[in-house]
Parts: sequence; structure tokens; C-alpha cells
Amino acid sequence: MDRVSSAAVFRFLRRALLAVFGSQLALALGLTLVDSYRRRGKKPRPFPTTPPETVSVGESTVTAYTYGQDLFDAMLAAIDGAQRQILLETYIWKGDEVGEQFKAALARAADRGVEVYVIYDAFANLVVSPRFKRFPANIKVLPYPVYSAGWRFFELKRYGRNHRKILVVDDEVGFVGGYNIGTPYATEWRDTHVRITGPGVWDLKRAFADFWNLNRRKRFRGSERPLLLETASTWEPRIRFHRNVPRLWMFPIRSMYLDAIQRATDKIWMTHAYFIPDQDFVDALLHAAARGVDVRVLVPHKSNHIVADWISRGYFSQLLGAGVRLFRFRDAMVHAKTSTIDGNWSTVGTANVDRLSLQGNYEINVEIIDASMAQMMERIFLTDQSHCLELRIDEWEARSAHRKFTEFVLAPLRPLL
Repeated sequence: MDRVSSAAVFRFLRRALLAVFGSQLALALGLTLVDSYRRRGKKPRPFPTTPPETVSVGESTVTAYTYGQDLFDAMLAAIDGAQRQILLETYIWKGDEVGEQFKAALARAADRGVEVYVIYDAFANLVVSPRFKRFPANIKVLPYPVYSAGWRFFELKRYGRNHRKILVVDDEVGFVGGYNIGTPYATEWRDTHVRITGPGVWDLKRAFADFWNLNRRKRFRGSERPLLLETASTWEPRIRFHRNVPRLWMFPIRSMYLDAIQRATDKIWMTHAYFIPDQDFVDALLHAAARGVDVRVLVPHKSNHIVADWISRGYFSQLLGAGVRLFRFRDAMVHAKTSTIDGNWSTVGTANVDRLSLQGNYEINVEIIDASMAQMMERIFLTDQSHCLELRIDEWEARSAHRKFTEFVLAPLRPLL
């Protein structure tokens, strides 16, 4: 009798779990389909940006770009001026007009004798034409595979995507930030990238080489030698690169954020495309607000991933109740991953504040401790804030019952994103 009862209970629990998971999946799929239908034929509206601005940080310079066309012009100019080596790494590389411009510029560089290395994420570019992904033989290309675990399917550290965006030309200039390569990103998305010159470039170059050498064997099967770099060992103490490397189980970007937030005494201004923090991260922001820090979080009003929008709202009540100000960017997708704290600390990079970025994917963020850089980032934030709707706590608490129900059903998916 006990065995029969146990079996019945087990079957009931299994069916209940499947029903809950099925309802979450169905709701997520339904939201995605409805959102895709509503977006058909719609183009983002113009949005304010700041022109490229350069500050000096020690012996380096840092230029911030908030409009894709400005950035792509600078990147293509750097590629066209390359004399020795080009290292390009991206998550998405669309086979459209802008994508073709980059491919042609790399081919020209390779033809004049420049060493050209390219990395892109194969999963993120599944829909890109195979023709576009065929490169000249004098360009060394490493597509990070769709499935990289092989027979070690049980090792979670082998499942991260390569979400990084890096360009390094010679030893002279490096670019890093949130922009992918493609025509929509040139004019339709609001993102942030930085251009770095001087000693700050060297660590960015090492970051590319380390990823290449970690993953080259599967791609080239021993025919390609390690990428050896001759760079100075000098550190630029005010410019530091933090790399999440799931293969080595290294995730320093989350620690970087928490340390900076816990030090804050004046302001914390954050811009993130997908803001789905864990509870410890939320608590750090709540504690900062409780000690009088001006905490502001800027996110898209509607992102390109509707399910992520719904899931991120699960923490809004806690944040608004503690005095954190939430701003939602109107009319276009804000894809930036930036923060500035206390007029002295800033970060720009590829990592969102969500589990996939902070504990899953290959990511890279530059941390810059410099007052002039922080002031520039504050100006950028205020420009973006001028195009936002601020979410008030009374408005949030008055939201409809069906919205609260949707948030409740989707809440268990937070750890997956």
C-alpha cells in the first residue's frame, strides 16, 4: 500500500511540475509571437546621442561611442590603417551591408600582408548565410562552435556562448563594448563602445589571444600554432580588463560590480539592456540606496527580448520601494552595458546584469578608475535619461492583475536567464 501511495504521489508531482513548466513555456512563446507580430514593419524612432568624446587616462586615451555609425566608421578606419595585425571578435556579425563592409576591409588588409584573426559565435549567427561565412584563405577564422562540450556534456563550464566584442589593430588601438556588427546597429540601436589607445590596448590584445589559444585546437586540429603576442608587461593601473571565462570557471565581472557598488557613497548610475540580477546583487543596490546613494537603473522600455523584460520586472517592487530610480528608454533598443559610480569609477563592456552574462558566457568589461572618464559617462547617462520614462512606485503598484500574474508565472525562469 505504501509503495502504491508513493508511486501515485511521485506521478502527481511529476505531472504537476510538467504542467507548471509547460505553462511557463507556452506563456513565454505566446509573448514572443505576439511581440514579433506587433513589431512587423516598425522602425525605431530617432533618439538623442552624444558625439564621440575622448579623455586621457594615464598614458592611454579612451573615446566613448554612443551611435553605431560613428563607431563603425572609426573601426573601419583602424582596419584600413592596419600595418601588422588585426584581431576581430564579435558575437553577432550580420551578412548585410555593414557586415560586408567589415568583411571587405579585412580582406583588403590580409591582401596587403596584415595578419588577420577573426572569432565569431556560430550559434548567434545560425541565420547568417553560409556564403557570407566563407572567408579568404589568408584570414584565420575561428567560429566558436554551436556545441562545444563534445562528450563532456555533463560539464557546465563548456556551455557558455562567446558574447564578447573586441577589435585590436596592431599595438595601437583597441575597441570593446556592446555593439555587434550589422546595419541595424549603425542607426537603430543605442549602445556604448569605447576606443582605447596606449598601454590599455595590451591587455585587450591578451584577452583575444587567450581565447584563441584556448579554443584553437578543435578548430584547426593542431595545424595552427598558438597566437603568440609580443606586448609589454607594463600595467595601466587605471584601466583593467575583467574576463568571464566559463571554461576556467572564472567570473570576475560580477565581483567587480559588487565591490564597486558596496564602496559607493554618492551615486550609482547603471544602464543595462537586460537587467535580471540575482538577489545578492539586488541587496547590494538596496543597501546602497539605504545609506543615501543616488541609485539609478536605466533599461529599455521594450527590449528585443520580451520575455527578459517581463522577468526583469520581478525586482522592481523591491528597488522602487527602497528609493532606487528606474528609467525606461523610449522608442529604440538600448543595448549598452555600462555603469558609473561616485564620479570616479566606470565600466563599459559586453556583460549584462543577468545569469547568462555574469555566470555563463564569455564576456569582457573594461574597468576605468578616472574622474574625467566618469564625468563623460555621467553626461552620456543624462542624455539617455532625457529620453526615458521614469517608473514611479505608485504607477508600478497600480499595474493590472494580468501583468502581476504573468510576472508570477515567469518568475521561476530567472535563474535560466
